[in-house]
Amino acid sequence: MCLAVPMRIVDIEGFVARCEAKGVQRSVNLILLDHELLSPGVVVLVHVGYAIQTMTDEEAQESWGLIDEMLAQEDELAAEDEVREPPPGGSSHA
Repeated sequence: MCLAVPMRIVDIEGFVARCEAKGVQRSVNLILLDHELLSPGVVVLVHVGYAIQTMTDEEAQESWGLIDEMLAQEDELAAEDEVREPPPGGSSHA
């Protein structure tokens, strides 16, 4: 599955921006948005290291809400799987 995440531009140098989301910073290539007016504070949608579109703060918050919801469901499923797995070594009944 491919996923793009919203990130806020922190700094720009040429066609590379330092972007941040949830405390994580990444270098992001801006070449696909060379027609946009980009500056620190602008939120971009990042896919495989490239900014592919700009976003409003509201769109970014909605996207992160959905991503957080998916991650929470994944954690719940993983916890359920751990409960269902038999202990290592099988049964110790004689």
